Amino acid sequence: MQREPIPVAYLASIDAPSRRCGDNSTVHPPAANPCGAVVPLLTALAGQVSWDADGRLVGEGDLTAQSEQAYLNVARALIELGASTDDMTRVTVYVVGMTPESTAMVMAGRRRASDALGVEFQHPGTFVGVTALWDPNYLIEVEATAIID
Repeated sequence: MQREPIPVAYLASIDAPSRRCGDNSTVHPPAANPCGAVVPLLTALAGQVSWDADGRLVGEGDLTAQSEQAYLNVARALIELGASTDDMTRVTVYVVGMTPESTAMVMAGRRRASDALGVEFQHPGTFVGVTALWDPNYLIEVEATAIID
């Protein structure tokens, strides 16, 4: 028997209000888009890039450094939303001009973030090669979904 997914609008109406990280974020400056939203059970992060809390690019031209920072931002955004990397169920990684070599650099950056945080980023996911992101200096963007109880 196949189950129908629960609509997000319904999840938001179940006993708890939704939450967003934003104004006091350690992930990005307040004027930027929110880093994600939580409805009971489901946490959906906006794509995280390699910027610091002040909105400055980290690792210009260095895909490994940008990957590390993007994954660090994923972990920080999850914490702000009351989740952790243990709650992650899926990631989507957008890589500008993806090649086998760039995939290896992304994985190296992910390992560095894992080591720095003492966590694992081994989750189901998809790598998507793109021609560009919203700012040409960014080489990677990482989206994540988590389930919290």
